[in-house]
Amino acid sequence: MKYLYIIIVTLALVSCNNTRVSREESEAEATTEQYAPGTRQVKITMDLQRIASWEEYNHAIEHYWDDFDFECGEQVVAYDTMQVMSAFAQYASYLGAGMSAERRDSLLRNLMHRAEHSRPVFDFFTHIAEGVLHDPNSPLHNDEMYIPILEVMVASPLLDEYDRIVPAYDLELALKNRIGEVAEDIVYTLANGRQGRLHAIDSDYTIVMFSNPGCPMCGQITAEMSSSPLISQMLASKRLTILCIYPDADLEAWHNHHSDIPTSWINAYDKGMNITQNRTYNLAAIPSLYLLDDQKRVLIKDGYSVANIEGVIMYFEQM
Repeated sequence: MKYLYIIIVTLALVSCNNTRVSREESEAEATTEQYAPGTRQVKITMDLQRIASWEEYNHAIEHYWDDFDFECGEQVVAYDTMQVMSAFAQYASYLGAGMSAERRDSLLRNLMHRAEHSRPVFDFFTHIAEGVLHDPNSPLHNDEMYIPILEVMVASPLLDEYDRIVPAYDLELALKNRIGEVAEDIVYTLANGRQGRLHAIDSDYTIVMFSNPGCPMCGQITAEMSSSPLISQMLASKRLTILCIYPDADLEAWHNHHSDIPTSWINAYDKGMNITQNRTYNLAAIPSLYLLDDQKRVLIKDGYSVANIEGVIMYFEQM
């Protein structure tokens, strides 16, 4: 009888334990299946209209991603990538609104370190950051913001030596020709074979335009700069120089389109493709515009907006 009692009690305990495990598994399955892939959204509560001080602004920025589940692991596929990318784009625009570079970089690094909780979540955020800050066609393309993210990537224990190759390459290029630093020198060659140097150009401002012959957007930007009263006036007064340089090897195509460039510009090519070989400039997208001051310090890096160039020139002219 004693042994029968022990068996009954043991079976009861096992039954209870199995019930508890089943319940926990059911709850876990319910949580996992709560969102279909691509349907989960991150809630952003930051409302600029309700923020009355920098203290409130900083607090809201620090808690911007509180709703995101950084511990979701492989279930990150449940998140709506485009919605989170939109939230990240808004976050990037907030970080660029009068915040110091040190503070901005610290917040971006902290975000990526939170994403290091698992490789799926880390890959998710690196993909989003690349699309917003690194894609040359993104309106928020910004090397300065992308640098701290790349620095976390190349140092992350989640990535092996092969995974680090691309971010390490991107970081090398991003660290060149930074805003406020002196631009890398360029040796350019004219149609008659004569050569010159970017650093030898003597003017208050220099626009460097990397262009390809027959490129539609290059033609559009050329037309916009040619019709700009500010740029035309500064060119006429010799206060501005425009260096249009072809960085590739098809010189026949370049000669055939030589007349596409105004005669008041320096129309040149990169003999030997030194820029590409030495990776002195990021030529991932063309056209690409750089605005330099009289000391050849970078004011605009890898841009494509003529209006932005005009705005920056007017800003410095009023200082």
